[in-house]
Amino acid sequence: MTKLALSALADVLTLDLPVPVAAAAESARQRQMELTKPPGSLGRLEELAEFMAGWQGTGRPQVTRAQALVFAGNHGVCAQGVNPFPQEVTAQMVANFEAGGAAINQLCREAGADLSVIALDLDHPTADFSEGPAMGEAECIAAMLRGAAAVDPDADVLLLGEMGIGNSTVAAAQCLGAFGGSGADWVGRGTGADADRLTLKARVIERAVELHAEVDAIGKLAALGGREQAAICGAVLEARLRRIPVMLDGFICSAAVAPLMAARPETLDHCLIGHRSAEAGHGKLTEALNRAPLLDLGMALGEGTGAALALQVLKGALACHNGMATFAEAGVSGA
Repeated sequence: MTKLALSALADVLTLDLPVPVAAAAESARQRQMELTKPPGSLGRLEELAEFMAGWQGTGRPQVTRAQALVFAGNHGVCAQGVNPFPQEVTAQMVANFEAGGAAINQLCREAGADLSVIALDLDHPTADFSEGPAMGEAECIAAMLRGAAAVDPDADVLLLGEMGIGNSTVAAAQCLGAFGGSGADWVGRGTGADADRLTLKARVIERAVELHAEVDAIGKLAALGGREQAAICGAVLEARLRRIPVMLDGFICSAAVAPLMAARPETLDHCLIGHRSAEAGHGKLTEALNRAPLLDLGMALGEGTGAALALQVLKGALACHNGMATFAEAGVSGA
C-alpha cells in the first residue's frame, strides 16, 4: 500500500514530509574525519555518505537493494510536429526494455539495480497542451499514484528514468513554466531535431506556457506534463514519505520534478541528479534545482542510464565510508 494519497494536486503542498536524521548525518561526518585520508580528500563521496546517513537514520548507511523505475508515456503535443519519430516507437522501446535489449538493462545489471518498466496508457496520448491542458487533475493524480505504487518500500535508493516520443518538448515546457525565460533557453535536439524543428519546439512551448499562465506551479504538472512526468513526481513523493533517497536521471527526469521545486522546494531534499545531460537546457535546469549532477559524460539517452551509472558512484562512496580503516584501527598517526 502506498503512503501517498492525493485527492487534489494542492495536497502536495500540505504533505507532512520526513526530514533527514541530523544525528546520523553528524555521525557519518565524524567517521569521515577519522578515516585514513586527509579530511575532504574524497570530495563528493564524503557528502554522499553523509546524505545517505541522514536519510537512512544511521551513521553507517548501505545500499543493498536498489530499484530502478522507467516510466513511459505518449504526448498529444506531437501533433504539432515537434518530433521526427512516430509515437509507436515508445511502445517498441518498452518492448526492448522488457526483452533486456536497451542500455538501461545493461547498466542496471552492472550496478545491481532491479529494473521495472511501467507503460502508462501508450494507446491514449495526453492532450495537446498547446491547445488545452495535457491532463485533467484526476488524470494527473491517477498517474502520480501509479508512480507511487511502483516504489519498492524496501529499497535503499530509487533510480528514476523515462521514455516517450515527444517528452523532451514536454520537459522544456515544464522548465519554461516553472522557471521562465524563453523557449529557446530550454529546447534541445531530443531524438534528433534539426534547426527548424528546434524553432518550432520553442514556439510551441511558448504558446503553451502563455495559454496556461494562470495555472499555479503544481497545476502546471497537469497542464504541461505527461503521464510519465506525473508518475515520476508520484514516485518522488512516495520515496520521500518512506525516507528513500532518489537518483534522478537527466534533463527530462529532472524537468519532471520542476513543478514540485517551483511549488515547494524542500520536497526534493532527498533527491540527487545522476548526471548532466548533453541536452541543451539541463545545465540551466540543474542550477534552478540547486543540485550539481554527479557525472558529466556527454550522454543524452534518457531511460535512467545516467542514474544507473551514478549508482555505482554512490555505492563506491558507501564502500569507502564503511570499509576504510580509521587512523586508530590502522595504527596511523592522525593530524
